[in-house]
Amino acid sequence: MHARHPSPPRLWLMTDERMGERLWTALERLPRGSGVVFRHYRLPLAERRALFARVAKVARRRGLVLLRAGEQSLGRWEDGTHGTRRRARGWYSRAAHSRAEIVAGERAGADLLFVSPVFATRSHPGAAALGAVRFGLLVRGVGVPVIALGGMDARHAKRLRGLGVHGWAGIDAWAG
Repeated sequence: MHARHPSPPRLWLMTDERMGERLWTALERLPRGSGVVFRHYRLPLAERRALFARVAKVARRRGLVLLRAGEQSLGRWEDGTHGTRRRARGWYSRAAHSRAEIVAGERAGADLLFVSPVFATRSHPGAAALGAVRFGLLVRGVGVPVIALGGMDARHAKRLRGLGVHGWAGIDAWAG
């Protein structure tokens, strides 16, 4: 797939504005070789680029894969993109919440799919969670690596073993 990372990381951090200063703790807690999806959509572009540059510096030092979410380029340090309309260079990931979105992601050439919400999550209060069984049925036969998202931590990830999941992503699991 990619020379530096032949297969996608199994552990991921999804960043967002509500993390505040906990972002730095989360980046340090991630094991080497993990991935980061940098979102922070609500920041003005100049602030978003500056924060992305700071995150990229930590990612390079720690050997983390860094994906930029959204259409707007944030700097030369990205290892790929997440949720963009079309593939850029490097890793390309998409979010999926249904079988139709999984199929669309595969057809678009995604290298990995973040499927959610698996469990109840603080970032989407009130959203209906899939649960382990429905998640397993949803991702059965998917042709690209699936990353479980939504209320995920190491304990919940164990419940998904054997269901075709490549790895998991979280916010609070890493931010403490």
